[in-house]
Amino acid sequence: MSLLDVSIVSVALPSIQQGLGTGAAGAQWVVSGYALTFGLALVPAGRLGDALGRRRMFLIALTAFVGFSALAGAAPSITWLIVARLAQGLAAGALAPQNSALIQSLFRGAERGRAFGLFGATVGISTAAGPIVGGALLALFGEPDGWRWIFYVNVPIGVLALVLAARLLPKLSSDRPRGHIDWVGVGLLGGAVLALLLPLVQAESGGLSRLSWLFPIGVVLGVVFVLWERRELRREKEPLLDLRLLTRTPGYAPGALLGLVYFTGFSGVWIVFAQFYQGGLGYTPLQSGLSVTSFAVGSAVSAVVAGRLVERYGRRLTVFGLSAVATGIAAAAVILLLSPPSVAGFAVAPALLLGGIGGGFVISPNITMTLRNVPVRMAGSAGGALQTGQRVGAAIGTAIVAGVYFGVLAGTGRNFHLAIAVALGVAVTTTLIALGIGIADLGNEKRRGSGDEVERDPRDGPPHHFLHE
Repeated sequence: MSLLDVSIVSVALPSIQQGLGTGAAGAQWVVSGYALTFGLALVPAGRLGDALGRRRMFLIALTAFVGFSALAGAAPSITWLIVARLAQGLAAGALAPQNSALIQSLFRGAERGRAFGLFGATVGISTAAGPIVGGALLALFGEPDGWRWIFYVNVPIGVLALVLAARLLPKLSSDRPRGHIDWVGVGLLGGAVLALLLPLVQAESGGLSRLSWLFPIGVVLGVVFVLWERRELRREKEPLLDLRLLTRTPGYAPGALLGLVYFTGFSGVWIVFAQFYQGGLGYTPLQSGLSVTSFAVGSAVSAVVAGRLVERYGRRLTVFGLSAVATGIAAAAVILLLSPPSVAGFAVAPALLLGGIGGGFVISPNITMTLRNVPVRMAGSAGGALQTGQRVGAAIGTAIVAGVYFGVLAGTGRNFHLAIAVALGVAVTTTLIALGIGIADLGNEKRRGSGDEVERDPRDGPPHHFLHE
């Protein structure tokens, strides 16, 4: 639900404008406000889960998400809807890192890989299926008020999830409140992420030029955050984000960087696909969503398979997956450039299927490889930092890929086929950069040998490279 709500609302913006009588700027905040607060909450919420208990944080965040979804659906005005979406994004950001942290706590060895495989399948499906689900709900409930059901549908699903979570999630020793919260770190990191994300999520309404002065502020706050976290370590206090995750945990830094770069291209393509099919070819929102279904199907199947293979093949899976994604998206660009509009949606399906299969071999193995050597006591903040990088990458990608698409449109007299091909070419480029990172980490993995493959009980505390400080 939380990731689906990043993309599902995009196809409903015309319905929101019609139903609430608002302009494009107000409707855009319904999308960008959610993405903004989602990214802000991830690392602090992950640390809160580490300190206060992941099961407790999961239930609190899920309850809040369901409640704010209902408020968004009932919104009588655009102001009400924007506020509800900001709050909903905070709840989603608080929920997301508890997922990976609970998997770290509850599973070991091959079981953990399979669990992350299902998690990765969920990430892939929810990111790619948003336009499909949104289009189907609008077709079912009609344009003027169909957008409300995009939020209302979260309520019964969320209530069921709450009942199941309360019954099935075990109470762990790690769920006892412990440790202090680094509130200074929360403020510094929150300010840095806000300064970096706000211009990006407002790119379509001129945010990059109007708010570019925030970027240097974000960099300064990021540097101060790093210095503060190092100070917290020297004082032997629990920092918001233990920087040794990046410097001394095998696989974490390259995995986080790979995720950021991959999501830069992966997330941006769905915006331009929707714009191309609906604005260029005249498809309905449902037809537009169905045209990219093959990617979601391929990703769902391959992510589950990859979860079962990750312990055996490791980083080689992501190298294979990134190669398939780059090939599939490049083929899609060529097909859409040359295909007549009447068959474009069908002609591109095999290429998107290949890209989706590759995507499933990227997301879940990368999560497993990135987090497998993280001490379980830091699982929440580590998972939050990983997903923050992905959200930042998604915001950058949406701004760049969509910017290139609209720029080519304006410069070519609205040549939609050339615009989609060039925009997808940008996504292929970022995917190839991620492939380079994956190949480099594969070499590091081989040099490290089998030392990282030793499985430990995740409740035993930090691994040796944290103890020998």
